[in-house]
Amino acid sequence: MVSGLKSDRPQLRRGLCYSNEGSGQARSPSVIVIGGGIAGVAAARALYDASFQVVLLESRDRLGGRVHTDFSFGFPVDLGASWLHGVCKENPLAPLIGRLGLPLYRTSGDNSVLYDHDLESYALFDMDGNQVPQELVTKVGEAFEKILKEARILTLLFLYTSSFLHFLTDKVRLENNEDMSILRAFSIVFERRPDLRLEGLAHKVLQWYLCRMEGWFAADSETISLKGWDQEELLPGGHGLMVRGYLPVINTLAKGLDIRLGHRVSKIVRHYNGVKVTVDGGKTFMADAAVVAIPLGVLKSKTIMFEPKLPDWKEEAIKDLGVGIENKIVLNFEQVFWPKVEFLGVVAETSYGCSYFLNLHKATGHPVLVYMPAGKLARDIEKMSDEAAVNFAFMQLKKILPDASAPIQYLVSRWGSDINSLGSYSYDTVGKPHDLYERLRIPVDNLFFAGEATSVSYPGSVHGAFSTGLMAAEDCRMRVLERYGEVDLFQPVMGEEAPVSVPLLISRM
Repeated sequence: MVSGLKSDRPQLRRGLCYSNEGSGQARSPSVIVIGGGIAGVAAARALYDASFQVVLLESRDRLGGRVHTDFSFGFPVDLGASWLHGVCKENPLAPLIGRLGLPLYRTSGDNSVLYDHDLESYALFDMDGNQVPQELVTKVGEAFEKILKEARILTLLFLYTSSFLHFLTDKVRLENNEDMSILRAFSIVFERRPDLRLEGLAHKVLQWYLCRMEGWFAADSETISLKGWDQEELLPGGHGLMVRGYLPVINTLAKGLDIRLGHRVSKIVRHYNGVKVTVDGGKTFMADAAVVAIPLGVLKSKTIMFEPKLPDWKEEAIKDLGVGIENKIVLNFEQVFWPKVEFLGVVAETSYGCSYFLNLHKATGHPVLVYMPAGKLARDIEKMSDEAAVNFAFMQLKKILPDASAPIQYLVSRWGSDINSLGSYSYDTVGKPHDLYERLRIPVDNLFFAGEATSVSYPGSVHGAFSTGLMAAEDCRMRVLERYGEVDLFQPVMGEEAPVSVPLLISRM
């Protein structure tokens, strides 16, 4: 677990990572962390607590990266990550959140077909504003799980089970070794099991379930890998919404660090005995090593030059991993006029036409709904102005609540076109192996990589990004100190064991 924020840490007599503005003093052991998202901040925090000299370079005018808590409404709203997935002691972020006393609002338990929601508190409507009977929603949810089981490879031991579903599952996968998309797999399942094909309103509800699956991966079902979609490890304890936002976590980790905002890295040069990092404007920073905690979308854009170039296997991992888009259009109203449920949804003939609104009033007491498009729909909405995007979201709401009043304030995220992210989070694409996450994580000489896209077990999650920051810091610490023969002189980045504290869960109302 991340160590505490220490004020009495031992001070090195050697100098800090220095720039070309400095005097060129001794600079070891020293590390440059590139990227101020939670992975970069966690790495910098851990290395600083292990008595390293650290400078963190962040291109934005704020810390957090895709963790962005906005206060323009007068209260916190997360425009990026907002859930803790797995409220349990096994979650590497749980002890820190627990120590900070940050409450969570539980939105689902374990093993929900909707991932971060369950069917305890919701309202689905058709395009005419008619509420879908809950019995039908439950029934279609069960059918959706059966379809997934038909498509999922469970085990090669299907001969030992009496379940015909398991037999068909393995048969589909074994007959299609080249992988396929989730959408194609559904099509095959329907061909083999016509009894699972749904019509009418039930079909529209099924498309809404598929829409929520696409939201989990921030990608369209025709691009999500059948072989890779279920490789993520889901921690127990259910899913909790960060009621006060993630910013307190970022601020706690960043306390006391040397952070340079507005420093966009353009070039990373690695030598045997160090690294040199250049930012826009020509300023350079030099250190023994660097932790590269840059979003996958930015790595894909090749706006940062690596010299010498990264190995082919690393570049292939960057190219082949998928990066999806999920955005938030946050609508703040004068008062609540919608049902007292955790989320609202609109069902449609296709997943593209479906809608999902998160009701923040349940968790925070504020009259706020959050429209969350993903995949192609999110990309299309990003082409609109903020005003047009808000109007689009409001029109979806008016379909189910014709008397809805207009929002008094709004916020719009654009993670796909934001040059500092160029996407929301990673996912497995068709035909590409799941070990690409590990390939992206593996160090190259004195460059160490971190971020959600380097997490094999928890890609696309805040705790996944956080844990890779700690891992990169420890790998970096060992490599640099081995060079100086001082491994035993400095404490590990994990620090001392601290009592485990699980965050407070607010009961559902």
